[in-house]
Amino acid sequence: MKPVYILGIESSCDDTSAAVIRDGFLLSNVTASQAVHEAYGGVVPELASRAHQQNIVPVVDAALKRAGIEREQLSAIAFTRGPGLLGSLLVGVSFAKGLAASLGIPMVDVNHLHGHVLAHFIRSLPQEKKGEEETPSFPFLCLLVSGGNSQIVLVKSYKDMEIIGQTIDDAAGEAIDKCSKVMGLGYPGGPIIDKLARQGNPDAFTFSKPNIPGYDYSFSGLKTSFLYSLRNWLKDDPDFIEHHKEDLAASLEKTIVDILMKKLRLAARDLKIKQVAVAGGVSANTGLRNAFHDYARRYGWKVFIPPFSYTTDNAAMIAITGYFKYLDKDFCPMSAPAYSRVAAG
Repeated sequence: MKPVYILGIESSCDDTSAAVIRDGFLLSNVTASQAVHEAYGGVVPELASRAHQQNIVPVVDAALKRAGIEREQLSAIAFTRGPGLLGSLLVGVSFAKGLAASLGIPMVDVNHLHGHVLAHFIRSLPQEKKGEEETPSFPFLCLLVSGGNSQIVLVKSYKDMEIIGQTIDDAAGEAIDKCSKVMGLGYPGGPIIDKLARQGNPDAFTFSKPNIPGYDYSFSGLKTSFLYSLRNWLKDDPDFIEHHKEDLAASLEKTIVDILMKKLRLAARDLKIKQVAVAGGVSANTGLRNAFHDYARRYGWKVFIPPFSYTTDNAAMIAITGYFKYLDKDFCPMSAPAYSRVAAG
């Protein structure tokens, strides 16, 4: 039987990534990041799209070479259609359309958020496995947390996902980045806060937690509470942040993790689901990972935590999602546009 080779392309924000999957097994996953944004304290869309234009050809070429295949062997091309930065998405979408047309193969459009959830189904080749690779059983809950999203997703199948809770304002990752910026620690804030939090006391400071009904989240109040608290402390001690940055980071992280896990626990209890996963950039956070293991012990959950390489934006998750859609012959017309926020119907 002829093998199925899927080329995945991811360009939703500031990482240009390409990956090749053969029959569900990952052959290569290449990512070019953009350091240019660090000086601005956040991603600059125009600079991001220009960098994607420079990176996409060498990144795709490297992915094919590492996979040991020629582009003529590809069965289909999967690409992130949205959501994301429109200028960045257009680079990946346009490249995918051009390559698919030149090879006469189908295209598969992928929702970026679905990709994060299905990253749990990426399989390594037997010789590259670093341990037992388990995948969630349907239905399962997935906490999807990143700089732009904080959602609880009920995953009923590869193609049937329902968002049952989400942030009504800021995302968890966005709150972390903004609080890091207020402290003058730099961008991106996630890895910096994580590193400092390991050395601090998580109970040193208390910040406000929202009281939002249902499974929805809110992080704007926490961000405001953190800012106002800092202002008051800095009046008494201008060097307060420097003297307490480890404790501030640990207390901030604990507050955010508590907010995330409380709603996830509520959803798991109400729906009587014991299979629980985490995905997205914030899933790399040590405190959140530790909380998942703690909840697994306390509530009998079977938890699924992705390898660090699959937490940030990457094309492997796009390729595996594309593989499942390819098997269903769920192809995308050449006329399909990119979308920045609202999923296309």
